[in-house]
Amino acid sequence: MKLHDVLLIIPAYNEEKNIGGVLQAMVDYGIMEKMDVLVINDGSKDKTAEIASQYPVEVISQVFNMGYGAALQTGYKYAADYGYEYLLQMDADGQHDLKNLELLYQKLCDLPQDGQKQPDIVIGSRFLEGSQSFPMSKIRIFAINMFRAVIFAATGYRLTDPTSGLQGLNRKAFIYYAGYSNFDIKYPDLNMVVQMLLLGFHIEEFPAIMHLRTEGVPMHSGIWHAIQYMVVMSLSTFNAILRYHRK
Repeated sequence: MKLHDVLLIIPAYNEEKNIGGVLQAMVDYGIMEKMDVLVINDGSKDKTAEIASQYPVEVISQVFNMGYGAALQTGYKYAADYGYEYLLQMDADGQHDLKNLELLYQKLCDLPQDGQKQPDIVIGSRFLEGSQSFPMSKIRIFAINMFRAVIFAATGYRLTDPTSGLQGLNRKAFIYYAGYSNFDIKYPDLNMVVQMLLLGFHIEEFPAIMHLRTEGVPMHSGIWHAIQYMVVMSLSTFNAILRYHRK
């Protein structure tokens, strides 16, 4: 049931060790008093859905594991169908500090200053002044630096953290993502940032607070997975540039 104009979506796959702590912290922090919360259980084989259902949130369970991007798009379609004005997204592993949510929402809603645009998409960055994060592997840092260069070369925008999963979208942006073939349900990352910039959507960043995952396994763990991810993302982003450049 819709109670607020803003929806927070949390994709979750096999996060039984983390989701309870994240949702309990939200209850303690009063998040549910300010926004509706939707957990998308992406075909988890553990008790993720059961634990999430114990809290004052909506839970949608995919029939089988469809992937992070498909879970996100499920959230976008839900927000579009129920008439939300703003959508925030964060991970279920506890890496995103809840203090980020207020800043994210404020950045989306604040009226722009003279000569500035109101953002369609806001990204929480680990690399801006005032941010707090955790050490990352050299290959991860290399990938992020490469992605920054690709964004600038393709769009002229300078973004510091294009792979961040902490984002906020206005209705215009998430309705577009909810449309058929408008969102990469396999690897939504750099390619989506480039695509949206080329389509004229305005993207901004803010300094975010991130914590190290304490339980479970991240999506892109291991050198082989990291290299595979970089190759796939590069090809997907190149395709986005060809498809949307000067459209």
